Amino acid sequence: MKSKMIFGFHAVTARLRHDASSIEEIYIDAERRDPRMKELIRAIQAAGVRMIQADDARLNAIVGTRRHQGVVAKAGQLSLARNLDELLDGIEGPPLLLVLDGVTDPHNLGACLRVADGAGAHAVIAPKDRAVGLNATAAKVASGAADTMPYITVTNLARTLRELKEREILLIGTTDDAEKNLYQADFSGPAALVMGSEGEGMRRLTRETCDVLVGIPMFGSVESLNVSVASGVCLYEARRQRLV
Repeated sequence: MKSKMIFGFHAVTARLRHDASSIEEIYIDAERRDPRMKELIRAIQAAGVRMIQADDARLNAIVGTRRHQGVVAKAGQLSLARNLDELLDGIEGPPLLLVLDGVTDPHNLGACLRVADGAGAHAVIAPKDRAVGLNATAAKVASGAADTMPYITVTNLARTLRELKEREILLIGTTDDAEKNLYQADFSGPAALVMGSEGEGMRRLTRETCDVLVGIPMFGSVESLNVSVASGVCLYEARRQRLV
């Protein structure tokens, strides 16, 4: 099983709770003895995971960033759906998907994974090119959602969108100039929410492939929301409709 490095309190704690057996070892900052670290150490010991003390310089070298908060875990990959067919064949009930067309900031990707998990979406789909991969920074920002939310990358996003339509999944694209607003969209059936990139929005072909376009009503002075915030707003509206 291929291993990866997970860092930060939220991400490591989430993996401990979700599947401690998948963790090979956890490195902790030997100088940190605050209540948060003590609580984590107790959880590590209770799970029987090997714990290694390390200094800040070593932790920086392991993950290539200083934003590890003094905790880094070496863990195996969890078993999630690996492709679109495997994902869709395993879903019970109407699918709810988040499609990201060209998100390039790992912080935005991590936040999108987190809100997708929170709203009960079944997967996040993105193109392999012109988009950020699921790196360590994205996983940290996701606060554990990278281990539970399938992140499926596809070679040709337009073709993938057509495949979703063939499975009778409604493609709901988001754009500032849409005639309809979010609350006029029907998320009660199989649906895929399509979000554009941070600066340019959806590409032309992506936009043309969508079944319906909606916008998020803005009542203040700003013109738009961050892609992860917008994803959260839309996904929770979808979840609200499904709970009615």
